[in-house]
Amino acid sequence: MQRQGTVISRRELLAAATAVSAAGAIGVDRASAEASPTPESLKSLTGTARPISGEERQARIEKVQGLMQQRKVGAFLVEAGSTLEYFTGVRWRTSERTTAALIPAQGRAVIVTPFFEEPSIRESLAVEADVRHWQEDESPFDLLAAAYRERGAQRGPLAVDPNTRFFIFEQVARAAGGVQNAVAGEPLVRACRMRKSPAELALLQVANDVTIAAISHVHAHVKAGMSHSEIESLVISATEALGGTHLFSLVLLNEASAFPHGSVKPQQVREGSVILIDTGCDVHGYQSDISRTWIFGEPSPRQRELWNTVKRGQEIALETAKVGVPVGRIDKAVRDFYESKGWSKNYGLPGLAHRTGHGIGMDGHEPPYLVRSDTTPLESGMCFSDEPGLYVPGEFGVRLEDCWHMTDSGPKLFTALAKSIDEPV
Repeated sequence: MQRQGTVISRRELLAAATAVSAAGAIGVDRASAEASPTPESLKSLTGTARPISGEERQARIEKVQGLMQQRKVGAFLVEAGSTLEYFTGVRWRTSERTTAALIPAQGRAVIVTPFFEEPSIRESLAVEADVRHWQEDESPFDLLAAAYRERGAQRGPLAVDPNTRFFIFEQVARAAGGVQNAVAGEPLVRACRMRKSPAELALLQVANDVTIAAISHVHAHVKAGMSHSEIESLVISATEALGGTHLFSLVLLNEASAFPHGSVKPQQVREGSVILIDTGCDVHGYQSDISRTWIFGEPSPRQRELWNTVKRGQEIALETAKVGVPVGRIDKAVRDFYESKGWSKNYGLPGLAHRTGHGIGMDGHEPPYLVRSDTTPLESGMCFSDEPGLYVPGEFGVRLEDCWHMTDSGPKLFTALAKSIDEPV
């Protein structure tokens, strides 16, 4: 969602879109794609993508430990999820059987997991850590509490990751005989995860390359009479053929495009249909999130007007993005423009009822957020979506979404902005 320079003109954005725009066709053999909608016409784009190294993950642990020492925190409790993977490489799901880690302010992390899951946990573990298992009739909380007493209790309070379920903290505190102080772990997580490293940016780039190529493939093969589920199947098969792990797809047709996250009513493609696709994939733990809207057939003047307004909204978001600017100002700048065109104020409808964008990385939505109330200063390395849609209930909606990251010289897009309603990819 961005380009270079501290001030980005519309002309520069359009020129950049043209230059970078092959991204829309990356990995797609146009001639064969037009001949057949099967994914055999697509080639994987992820073969050279490199996962985050163990050395980088160890550096992350050392960073968070340094922050804990500065803030006089004794240890950090985090259960299975993206933050556990971020620090240790362990990619695991939450369930009723607790897998969690205690990262002390000094010393090795302790990972607690069921006995029969330990081999799987060790497969993805990328740092030096003590893995302690528990049997089905034993308590994982006793193990975590013991680790806290050994390595953290004397040094300060226990920080808890914001995505750690409350019952886990409650049981650990009880097993430890009470935790004198518990503090929010979110400031620690944000300080580490909000600014992406070159290796993270490279994976985000590949994920975005896959998704825009999948949308391009689908755009070339949508036919009259198709249902949203048939189009979704095309998105999924194209994403997987291009080497990404499909995460989600929203295919919104006609009046359903006015619902940002979809409608239960069945819709089919017809002449003049609005087709809105919002989809993303995962590459080695890093995610994409791209939306495109186009018309099947000839756009009406109203469809064209809304589409062009949203495109300008995307550009304004990028033009506003400068290092040090509160991220909420980006949202405000877009809304000021929309309101000057007569659209509803204050997240009303018809208009832009959701934020202009969100942070993105290992999670599809993560802080900071491009919403008016977020005062986080924009820093180099932060990554966002840029999606200032417009929605008219009972008619249709338009959403264009690209992801970008901030640099010292200005925002830089992972994928080029859509050129026009006639050339959306």
